[in-house]
Amino acid sequence: MAQLAEYVGVDYLEAVDNGEVINEGEYQEMLEFSSILVTQAKSSGVNTLISRALTLETAIHKKQSPIVIQQLCSQLRSDLLEHMPQTTLPQQLLATTETQSLFQSHCSACHGDQGKGNGPASVGLEPPPTDFTDRARALNRSILGLYDAISNGIDETSMAAYDQLSEQQRWSLAFYAGSLAFDEIAGEVISAPDLTLEGLINHSPSQLANGDSDMLKKVEQRRASPKVLFSASKSPLSMARTQLVAARTAYENNQFEEANRLAVSAYLDGFELVENSLDTRDSDLRKQIEANMMALRKQFRDADDKNKLQQSLNSTLAQLEKAEQLLSADALSDATLFSASLIILLREGLEALLVTLALAMVLIRSDRGDALKYVHAGWVSALVAGGITWWAARSLISISGASREVMEGVAALTAAAVLFYVGVWMHSKIQAAQWKAYIQKQVTQRLKAGTLWGIALLAFIAVYREVFETVLFYEALLTQSLPSQTPTIISGFLAGTLCLTVVAWIMTRYSIRLPIGRFFSVTTYLLVGLSFVLTGKGVIALQEAAIIGISPLSITFEIDWIGLKSTWQSLLAQASVIAVFIAYAIRSRLSRIAVTD
Repeated sequence: MAQLAEYVGVDYLEAVDNGEVINEGEYQEMLEFSSILVTQAKSSGVNTLISRALTLETAIHKKQSPIVIQQLCSQLRSDLLEHMPQTTLPQQLLATTETQSLFQSHCSACHGDQGKGNGPASVGLEPPPTDFTDRARALNRSILGLYDAISNGIDETSMAAYDQLSEQQRWSLAFYAGSLAFDEIAGEVISAPDLTLEGLINHSPSQLANGDSDMLKKVEQRRASPKVLFSASKSPLSMARTQLVAARTAYENNQFEEANRLAVSAYLDGFELVENSLDTRDSDLRKQIEANMMALRKQFRDADDKNKLQQSLNSTLAQLEKAEQLLSADALSDATLFSASLIILLREGLEALLVTLALAMVLIRSDRGDALKYVHAGWVSALVAGGITWWAARSLISISGASREVMEGVAALTAAAVLFYVGVWMHSKIQAAQWKAYIQKQVTQRLKAGTLWGIALLAFIAVYREVFETVLFYEALLTQSLPSQTPTIISGFLAGTLCLTVVAWIMTRYSIRLPIGRFFSVTTYLLVGLSFVLTGKGVIALQEAAIIGISPLSITFEIDWIGLKSTWQSLLAQASVIAVFIAYAIRSRLSRIAVTD
C-alpha cells in the first residue's frame, strides 16, 4: 500500500493537468491503483487508512490538482509507515562502481544507461519505465519506495520483482536510482545534523523539506551523496543526534517521558562513548556538550518553555556536529588516538587494580597467601564475563547505555559499601599488638571458604563494572579511526597496561616492606578513599541513567578520577562517607584512650 500510495503521488501529474485528463492510460492506472488502495485499506480494518484511501480515490475521480493528490498520498503513506513493521535499515552500501554495474545488468534495458527511462526494452511499455533523472518526480519519491519496487515489483506494470538479489544489492540500487536526479550537487558538502538515515529512507525530499528551501537543498545533497550517512551511521555522535531529533518529535507529540528517555539514550548510547577522544581535542567543548545534554533531559520532561528547549536543542545539535567535524577531520591523529587509548585504560582500570591489589595484600599480610586464588578467580572471571557480555551485546542482544550505567552504578555502590566496611574493620586493627592477637585468635578461623568467596565476588564486581565499559570505549575509538591506525590504538593500550603493571609492582613492593601497623593504616585510608570515589561514580552513573535526579551546583566543576562532580546528590553521598568514617575514627580513638586510662 505504501508503494502504491507513493507511485500514485509521483505519477499523477502525468495523467491530469488543470482538471483535464492529459494521458488516458495514466489516468486509468491512477483510478485502478486508488481502487486497490481502498480495497486493501478495508481489509486492514484500520479506520484511518480506510478514510485516507477513500478521500484519495474521490479526489482522483474529481481530477483534482497534482498538488492535492500528492498531499493526500503523503498523508496516507505517513499513516501506513506508523502501522507497517519496522524496516531493517541497511548497514552499508556496495561500492559505487559495483552498484553501477548492477544497474547496467539488471535495470538499463528498460530504464536506460543513465536512468532516463529510454532503454531499448522500453519501447511500447505502458506505463513507460521511470525516468529517475526527472527531478520533479524524484522530489516525491522515497528510497523506501524504490526499494519496495525493486524487491516486490509493481503490480499491473512491467516492473518485476528482483528478490533474487541480496538485500544489500537492492538497497544499493534504490539509493543509486534515488540519486540520479540530484547529480549536479553531489560534490557539495552541506551540514545537516538533524537529517537521519532512517528519515532519508522513509520519506521523500518534499516531505522532509516541508517547504523549507534550505532543508530541501540538504536533502538533495544527501540523496546525491548518501554514503556520508553510512560513514556516520555507526558513529556515536550520529547516534546522539538521531536520538535527540527523535526526542524532539516525541516532545512535540506531548510524549514527555519518552522524550526524556531518548535524551538519556542520546548521551549514554552516543556522546559518552566519544568523550575520551573529544577530551584530547577540545575538553571545553566536551564539557559544554555534556552539560547541555544533561539540561535537555529536564527540558524534555517538562512542557514549560518550548522556545527555550528549541534553542537548547539547536545549540546542542550544532555542538555535536562541530565535535564530529573535529574528530573526523582527516581522521584522528595518531597522537590523539594513542592518548585516548591510554587514558581509557588508565581511567577504567586503575580503580579495579587498586581494589584487587588491596584485597590481595590483606590476605598476604594476614598469612593467608594460600587464599589468593580466590582473588585471582574473581578478577579473571570478570575479564571472561566482560568479554562474553561484549560479544552478546554485539551479536545477540542490545544493551542500552542506560542499562550499562545502572549496572555500573549498582556495582560501584555495592563495592563502595564493602570497601568501606573492610576499611573500618582494618582501622580497628591498626595497632600492631591488636593485629597480632587478632591474627592468632580469629583470622584463621574466620577466613573460611564462605568469606573467601565473598572476597572473590568483590574482586569480580570491581573488575567487571569497568571491563565492559572499557570494551565499548575501545570499540567507539576504533570506529573513529582508519584501519591503518589500529596499531596506534593497540600501542596506547599496551602503554596503559605497562603503567598499571608499574603501579601494581610499586604497591606490592612498598606494602610488603611496611610495618604491619603502618600497612593497615595506609590500606585503611586507601580502601576508604576508594569507597569515596566509587560512591561518587555510582551516584553519577545512576544520575546519567535517570534513576537519581540531578540538582547541579551554581559552580560547575568536575574531577573525574576521584568521582567529584558538581551535583548535590553525588557530593552529599561522598560527604556522608567521610563523615561516617571520621565519626567512627573519633569513637575508636576515644575507646582506646578510655581503655588505656
